[in-house]
Amino acid sequence: MGSIAILNDLTEINNDRVAGFEKALADINDENVDLKAIFQRYAEQSRKFSQELSALVASHGGDIETGNSVSGTLHRAWIDVKALFGGSDRVSILNEAERGEDAIKAAYKTALERGELSGEAHSVVTNQAAEINEGHDEIKALRDAARLSE
Repeated sequence: MGSIAILNDLTEINNDRVAGFEKALADINDENVDLKAIFQRYAEQSRKFSQELSALVASHGGDIETGNSVSGTLHRAWIDVKALFGGSDRVSILNEAERGEDAIKAAYKTALERGELSGEAHSVVTNQAAEINEGHDEIKALRDAARLSE
């Protein structure tokens, strides 16, 4: 697949994640206003990750992907999740966010397991994966707490 293709795939799923969280932000009602700050933080995180990944692609002489995923090789679900943020109840919102977080977490895991990233690219992706995993765990914990309070 090559490291440039992997980095571009990760850029695209980060762009999907931004779009997914922005869709969720637009749909969140006042009773779940606390989620807005969290979703905003993760959208911003993925914007930063996309910029870092694009810089790596450019430094390797590759063509930079700027869009959202269309037909990438790493499994992506954030693109599908964007359409599902219609539920206004907290559990539904967090279920969809957690599904998206599962997808990006899996994409990073796959990217690292391929063993095609080296040097700075491997280091950047490893660091981003750790932050993605923390985000996933926070969203999952919020979802589990919301389920208990139903």
